[in-house]
Amino acid sequence: MLANAGWLAAITLFAATINGALGYGFSSITVPLALLFLSNRMLNPALVLVEVPLNAYVLWTNRSALPSLWKRFLPMVIGLLPGIIGGTILISHVSPEWMKLTTYAALLPLILLQVAGFRRPIQAEQAAGLAFGGAIGVLYSVTTISGPPLAIMLNNQGLAKREFRAALGFVRLAESSMTAVAYLYSGLFTRESMGLIPWILPSILIGVPVGVRLIGHISPEIFRRVCMSFDAWIVAFGLSKLMDDMKFFPGHRSFWILASVISLDSWLLVRFFRTKKT
Repeated sequence: MLANAGWLAAITLFAATINGALGYGFSSITVPLALLFLSNRMLNPALVLVEVPLNAYVLWTNRSALPSLWKRFLPMVIGLLPGIIGGTILISHVSPEWMKLTTYAALLPLILLQVAGFRRPIQAEQAAGLAFGGAIGVLYSVTTISGPPLAIMLNNQGLAKREFRAALGFVRLAESSMTAVAYLYSGLFTRESMGLIPWILPSILIGVPVGVRLIGHISPEIFRRVCMSFDAWIVAFGLSKLMDDMKFFPGHRSFWILASVISLDSWLLVRFFRTKKT
């Protein structure tokens, strides 16, 4: 347990640095790596509790942009509730292996869309926000991850940097708070889960300020693409290893998923950097 806790501290330090730089990314980096040695049922409650103050911090530092935005994204927040209830029921009853498989399978296409720089503005924003909120609620309560799809959605709507962070903080504070209440009601806060928090909190306190400083010296778009590429490789490895352990394919053919993702991601990165030069 001590060795796993040490790895968790190192992973969350790296993830918190990315979160400080981008305003999101803590769970989407932490979860794929931590699931290699922990279950969703043990990891998620600890992450949800630390994400409540983390998301509150993101919202507070960008609060000047909130008055002009909160009504736009209120339908999304309202839609979170039924999704979170459904997702909490799932995590309480589905086996750890299938929970991990669902997490990896849901994350991979979302991360690759970010690496590809997907942009398609939504016209009926509030109507779509309600349905999108429900989907995000399920995803977050099952995986504690919502950054990749939220980032795609908010980037598509042409928000400025401070507006993007304020909207992200607003939605994510709501989802983490609602999920904490749902987990509490479902009895998911166990002694084992709470024992992970002392290993996570110092990483956040150190990593977030470092990330805030770091992004001032690096192009945000380049940093985001590289981080998401790294994330795609992690998720692809986790998915391949889990499918190999569960004997989905004979031999080690599951690792063709990892090889395919590495090839696709490398092509997307090369295309991105070539575009930046022109």
